[in-house]
Amino acid sequence: MANLSSDARRLARTLNRAELRVVFAESCTAGLVAASLAKVPGISDYLCGSAVTYRNDTKHQWLDVSSANLVRPGPVSAIVAREMAAGILAMTPEADWSASVTGHLGPNAPKRLDGLVYIGIARCAAARTEKSSTDVMTYRHVLTSTTRSQRQREATSLVLQQLNDAIKVAGDHDD
Repeated sequence: MANLSSDARRLARTLNRAELRVVFAESCTAGLVAASLAKVPGISDYLCGSAVTYRNDTKHQWLDVSSANLVRPGPVSAIVAREMAAGILAMTPEADWSASVTGHLGPNAPKRLDGLVYIGIARCAAARTEKSSTDVMTYRHVLTSTTRSQRQREATSLVLQQLNDAIKVAGDHDD
């Protein structure tokens, strides 16, 4: 099982070393990503916040996710994860990076969506002048855990790890 504490500390060290700020848009994790990171002392220098956008209309109103994409392909999709990450980054000028997560953790999930999550990672372009000046990557994961609470923790761990890895790959750190 994922160790959220160590994943959060690892990301906090990366953010600290690079003096980067991050913001989150969370659906299926309901704020657990930001809450896990917020347990790290001193993180307020690097954590801008998190928008918990559980419902489709909230995703649309708060993050400017396309209403059409929320219908088809639907809220559990790569395009919605990408729009969530770009939307929260556009709404948070002080952030350098953002991460989003959307998924279906059950119970009662359609079989094709059960345990499926999408993570969006957005990075400000060097000259950030408008909303479109971001680079966004998306990742698809099928969770291995079975209960809803385990899946929330697993998805949270994946977001923390994925963001940490993306920052390192981009070279926005001082290792």
